[in-house]
Amino acid sequence: MGTEPHAAPAPLGDDPGALRRALIAAGFTLDGVADCLGPMAAAALHREQRLPADLMTREDDSPVATLVRLFALGLPVNVRQADRALAGWDTARLAAAGLVRVDGSRVTAAYDLRPYGDDSHQWWVASDLSEVMTGEPLPVDHVLGIGGASLTLASWTPRRDVRRALDLGTGCGVQSLHLTGHAASIVATDTSQRALDIAAWNAALNGVQWDARRGDLFKPVAGERFDLIVSNPPFVITPRSEGVPTYEYRDGGRVGDRVVRTLIRELPRHLEPGGVAQLLANWEVPEGADWPDVVGGWFEGTGLDAWVVQRDTQDPAEYAELWSGDGGIRSGTRDYERLYAAWLRDFAERGVAEIGFGVITVQLPQTRRRPWLDLVEVTGPVRSPMGPAIDAGLRARTWLAEAGEQRLLDAHLTVAADVTEERHGRPGAEDPSVIVVRQGGGLRRAIRVDTVTAALVSVCDGELSVGQALEAIAALLDVPTDRLVAETLPAIHDLVADGLLLTSE
Repeated sequence: MGTEPHAAPAPLGDDPGALRRALIAAGFTLDGVADCLGPMAAAALHREQRLPADLMTREDDSPVATLVRLFALGLPVNVRQADRALAGWDTARLAAAGLVRVDGSRVTAAYDLRPYGDDSHQWWVASDLSEVMTGEPLPVDHVLGIGGASLTLASWTPRRDVRRALDLGTGCGVQSLHLTGHAASIVATDTSQRALDIAAWNAALNGVQWDARRGDLFKPVAGERFDLIVSNPPFVITPRSEGVPTYEYRDGGRVGDRVVRTLIRELPRHLEPGGVAQLLANWEVPEGADWPDVVGGWFEGTGLDAWVVQRDTQDPAEYAELWSGDGGIRSGTRDYERLYAAWLRDFAERGVAEIGFGVITVQLPQTRRRPWLDLVEVTGPVRSPMGPAIDAGLRARTWLAEAGEQRLLDAHLTVAADVTEERHGRPGAEDPSVIVVRQGGGLRRAIRVDTVTAALVSVCDGELSVGQALEAIAALLDVPTDRLVAETLPAIHDLVADGLLLTSE
């Protein structure tokens, strides 16, 4: 199945800064590639569809088009094209650095290399060639490039300035690149030496530094604590059956979802008080169980605050189809059918009814108090980047946990600028039957509220406290204030937690 390991990476060369400058001069940047391909081909390439970009660059002999074909599409170019694409980096020098292979007049990429960045940074990321480029199943030590999971984690991570950060399971180093913008020091770990070697390439190529260490989960950082931990761990639930390939990038060598469960149980020993961990996870839901009960149990006795957002679910067959075909194994082949059956047997033997995917945000409280736990399902589009909303949500939930009921009643709240209200009713009805307050950013929550909560939201302009507003509404409705407070305060709590209502503190 094409699972033999790669050869060891060659050194990147003695002057990675010169390569970075040559890439910029050639226009092999985010803007340069976008201009070369146009929006349609660029979007298709993001979905790992090469043909539109191939068609756009076939007759283009410019340096950026040559580099796109070579490093982003995995297509061969001739030596003449390769020699003139990068100033100071002819084919021989690229080959010596291990970036290309030369066969006569034909040059092919040894690695995927492409520009990447965010609003403030321009980077280049090397990784192993994908199965789309090679046409072959992936080796077991394949190092992924920039994919959907890594982009999700980067988007959801809060970007507070921190002293020490840990990128657990760094892969090619994408998360560590992001951390360089707001962490004074970074430790990057992985079980794969090949991943660490390629991450070191990417650090050198981008002129940044981090402390790379090899080992499983927290073993490389035993006894150390961090202000921020990010992890895209090998969370794929893989049958422990003979003949099922154990890809290093996706399989942590444990049964079921135990990789993430183990990681969470160990987090309290590696977070500073007030420290945050952001990670992705899969979880198994047994027959007759609900996912909040399953995942909520992971945090019992840890003392951690936890905010879990379930983003998707799959039944065992859907999950088996996704991962049996991962790595270039084609549907309908004997290998695919054998792997599909192994996944189905594994789930059936362990009574798994559903598999969830989500984002987990964890915080070690700074004060001795009862930790908070918030588990929600949000399957629709969310704001990107989500980091600012996660940061605000952590602060709001922490404030609520420490404030208590009386402080919430004393709070002067305002409605967030992105909140709108919708009212729906039967034709001709005097009053609406449904009132929804909707958030434009963040998780884009749409929360159904009753008329009292809607009335409270409508007067949240910072003038009255929550208690004063509810007292006025109770007088207007001629109902006891205590009863109104008891009925309405949970909804107000949720609106504050999700950022629809803002405190002045």
